[in-house]
Amino acid sequence: MYMDEFLKQVEALKIVPVVVLDDVKDAIPLGQALMNGGLPVAEVTFRTAAAADCIKAMSEAFPEMCVGAGTVINVEQCKKAIEAGSKFIVTPGYSEEVTQYCIDHEVPVLPGICTPTELINVVNHGLPVAKFFPAAQFGGLKTIKALAAPFPQMRFMPTGGVSEANVLEYLAEPKIIAAGGSWMVKGDLVKAGRFDEIERLTRSAVDLVNA
Repeated sequence: MYMDEFLKQVEALKIVPVVVLDDVKDAIPLGQALMNGGLPVAEVTFRTAAAADCIKAMSEAFPEMCVGAGTVINVEQCKKAIEAGSKFIVTPGYSEEVTQYCIDHEVPVLPGICTPTELINVVNHGLPVAKFFPAAQFGGLKTIKALAAPFPQMRFMPTGGVSEANVLEYLAEPKIIAAGGSWMVKGDLVKAGRFDEIERLTRSAVDLVNA
């Protein structure tokens, strides 16, 4: 299955950095910082006009890196992301159209959910993992455990409010495949060109989850 290799990689890395980039000039330095820090994966969010160009730049500079697109809310964005080289798609909420497009084109997709109704839709697509977002605001690990009970085949990637303080608690739960977080790639550090600090925080995060 096209999802299997991607999910194995994500589970091995344990953390997926959620990145917001306003300028394509920051894409390669950020990718290098993540690579140097031991985290060859990035979810570049479609919250800015530069997202597709940043995915393209990062993917071309680091072909061994698993660069994906986040905050994808429609098929048009999905197509742009895939054309730019995105290796996976993440949505902030459940989108039937985006989910089906990814399945039809064999692109790994993590649909966003926070309710049983949304999760049923993901299950009915035959997908094994859903993004749980926003995790902190919707009950975090307690809600994930409650959702997992009637859907024992499902696993989750919580995003939103995940930090150094709680990531280990999330990852200790077998139903969690990995956690999405932005604490190592904060927007102010990117804008300030503090890629050395991003590398340090990334290495610290990797050491923490692998300890």
